[in-house]
Amino acid sequence: AVFRLSLPKAAAANSPTRYLQEETDFFTAPASAKYHGAFESGLLMHSINVCAELNLDPNSKVYPSETIIIVALLHDICKANCYRTEKRNVKENGGWVEKQVYVFEDELPLGHGEKSLYIASKFIKLSDEEAAAIRWHMGAFDNAFRGGDRGLNAAYEKYPLAVMLHLADMRATYLVEREH
Repeated sequence: AVFRLSLPKAAAANSPTRYLQEETDFFTAPASAKYHGAFESGLLMHSINVCAELNLDPNSKVYPSETIIIVALLHDICKANCYRTEKRNVKENGGWVEKQVYVFEDELPLGHGEKSLYIASKFIKLSDEEAAAIRWHMGAFDNAFRGGDRGLNAAYEKYPLAVMLHLADMRATYLVEREH
């Protein structure tokens, strides 16, 4: 499937839309190698699901729709251009079969939330709350938090959007996308 987004011409030259369409595989990449969205366009589907889940949160109504769309669609932009396919032997139904699988290779290893924030910030002037939401969307799954960093708690106390994005991401991943 081909997906196109449109922007006014003046904004298009240095836009996230142009970047996503022309310099990444965002619209065709999987969301993961083995888990949720591990299929073509899984990243796009997951990002749209996160946006839908975030919009369902009654607390999100205090934010402009642009904010909801930005944080939801760009929270996993770090995954663009990170997957390739290769043939591997995998065990299926008790026997080994050769299959095409996704393999993750990150050419810019900045950290998950950090990398998404870094890339998004190249194209959009984010508010502090939008930046914190993108940075900390992984919640307690974030490696910095698991290593003892206290930034997650501080961000969640200060920025409700960060909590809402994390919860929308979890609902999309573990409830909405469960059947895939």
